[in-house]
Amino acid sequence: MWQSLSAVYLHIVFSTKHRSPFLSDKDLRVQAHSYIGGVINGMKCNSLLVGGVEDHVHILLRHSRTETIAKLVGTIKANSTTWAKRARVPGFEWQSGYGAFSIGIREVEAIRRYIETQEDHHRKVNFQDEYRRILHDNEIAFDESYVWD
Repeated sequence: MWQSLSAVYLHIVFSTKHRSPFLSDKDLRVQAHSYIGGVINGMKCNSLLVGGVEDHVHILLRHSRTETIAKLVGTIKANSTTWAKRARVPGFEWQSGYGAFSIGIREVEAIRRYIETQEDHHRKVNFQDEYRRILHDNEIAFDESYVWD
């Protein structure tokens, strides 16, 4: 085959440092999500949806065939941190880690709905329990002492 093609969808999740509610202002949160989407698109990926609540984000994207996940997430975090400092969000930081989960094309709409309903979801479930469930659903073993920072 002479052409390289891919259709890799990802659900990426990461939180603010110590799950601090840096994004509690809804207008600021919408701006941050939009900015993150622009960073993703600028890296030749296709941002399908960025959402979340005051202390974490969920990203649904179609991944580029030429970018590593680590570089993508690192660039998102670095650029959005710079943006947050310019937006005068005092002390803003992301946690050091992230979760990246592969999504089949048939799961894209379900994940989209899940991200769109984060505010309702988090009235019942906190981020730590949500993230544990996602890790469990993806059969990822983890050590609690390294997941939360």
